[in-house]
Amino acid sequence: MSQSTQSHQQANNLWSSRMAFILAAAGSAVGLGNIWKFPYITGENGGGAFVLVYLACIFLIGIPVLIAETMIGRRGGQSPVATMRTLTQTEGASRGWRVIGWNGVIASFLVLSFYAVIGGWALVYIGKAASGLFTGADAETIGGQFGGLLANPWELLLWHSVFMTIVVVIVGRGIRSGLEKAVNMLMPLLFLLLVVMVIYAMNSGSFGRAVSFCSFPISAS
Repeated sequence: MSQSTQSHQQANNLWSSRMAFILAAAGSAVGLGNIWKFPYITGENGGGAFVLVYLACIFLIGIPVLIAETMIGRRGGQSPVATMRTLTQTEGASRGWRVIGWNGVIASFLVLSFYAVIGGWALVYIGKAASGLFTGADAETIGGQFGGLLANPWELLLWHSVFMTIVVVIVGRGIRSGLEKAVNMLMPLLFLLLVVMVIYAMNSGSFGRAVSFCSFPISAS
C-alpha cells in the first residue's frame, strides 16, 4: 500500500470539521424516543415536573458522560476497546477499566439490534405515507395496518435487511466518505421535519394547552 493511499485512508477516518462531529453526535443522541415517546411519557408523569427532572438528569448525568466519552475518544483515537486497552497500558491503570470499552461496543450492538427493526418499519411507512394511505384514516385503521405489518415476518425481514444494508454501506465508506456525508444530509432533514411537525401541531389540537402543561409543574391534585 502506497504512502498516499495510507494518508487518504487516515484522512477519511477523521472528521473534516467540528460541526460535522456535532451533527453526528446529535444524530446519535436524538432518536425516535425524543419525538414520539417523550411527549406521552411527559404527559403521564406530571408534565412540567417531569421535564424539570429530565433536564436535571441531562445536566448532571448525560453531559458529564458525553464529555468523558469525547475526551477518552480524543485521547485514544481508536476503537473503544483498543482505546481503553491503550490507556490502561500507558497510564498504568487497572485492566478492569477495559470493561468500559467493551460496554460501549455491547451497548451499541444492543441499540442497533433495536433500531434496525424500527428503521425497517420507518422505511415501510415512508412509502405508505407518500402514497396517501393514511389520509382520512382513523387510529383504529392505522393500528390495524401496523398489526398487519407485524404479522408478516417476511416483509419485516426484507425491510430490516434493506435498512442494515444501508447502514453497512455508509459505515463501510468511513467517516468522511460515509458517516459525514450522511449526517450532513440527514440532520438538516430531521430539523426540517421537526419544524414541519411543530407547525402542524400549532394548527391542530390544543397546542397552547400542551405547551403550558409541559412548561409548568402540575400538582397531583
